[in-house]
Amino acid sequence: MKIGILGTGNVGQALGSGFAALGHEVKMGSRDPSQEKVRDWVNKAGAKASTGTFAEAAAFGELAVICTIWTGTENAIRLTDPANLAGKVVIDTVNPLDFSGGIPPKLAIGHTDSASEQIQRWLPDSKVVKAFNIVGSPHMFRPEFPGGPPDMFICGNDEQAKATVTDLLKTFGWSVVDIGAIDCARYLEPMAMVWIRHFFRVNSVNHAFKLLHK
Repeated sequence: MKIGILGTGNVGQALGSGFAALGHEVKMGSRDPSQEKVRDWVNKAGAKASTGTFAEAAAFGELAVICTIWTGTENAIRLTDPANLAGKVVIDTVNPLDFSGGIPPKLAIGHTDSASEQIQRWLPDSKVVKAFNIVGSPHMFRPEFPGGPPDMFICGNDEQAKATVTDLLKTFGWSVVDIGAIDCARYLEPMAMVWIRHFFRVNSVNHAFKLLHK
């Protein structure tokens, strides 16, 4: 599959490398495709990896992954030209973090709206699925924990899109829990804050979530 990665930070690089390792063709989109960190990532990710603008990555991908920081997300989507994402599955990894009060961050929105719902409104012709927002980038691809595969919680309005994302997550080494429509991101984004606050307490990224059944 051809994958368009929108964003060049730790999340974009981790997911892009994971997709490339699984044999997918990956184009990482950014405002400046010539920046050194993007060139370095392409060299490390191998022959399946390339770089381009946001619009080029969006047009390239059969599926796209939004990996931008929240404050840059709306502009990044504008630069993709939403028409390039029409009809496509779009994985949203974004947490709407507000760093204006310092560290640790707080949520910029919540309870009555979510980043995912806003992204779905900005991309009305795309099939947005929330995923990868409740774990740190070092464990996004092939997470290994003593208790077995952790769970990735997802949500979205389109059932087939969620099935596609579920299949991809399983190839990444995750168990998957679908919690419903895109408005359920109102719960997944605060869930990410639990992961973040624990990170700041223990100074470690080595934790993930698991839903236990009896």
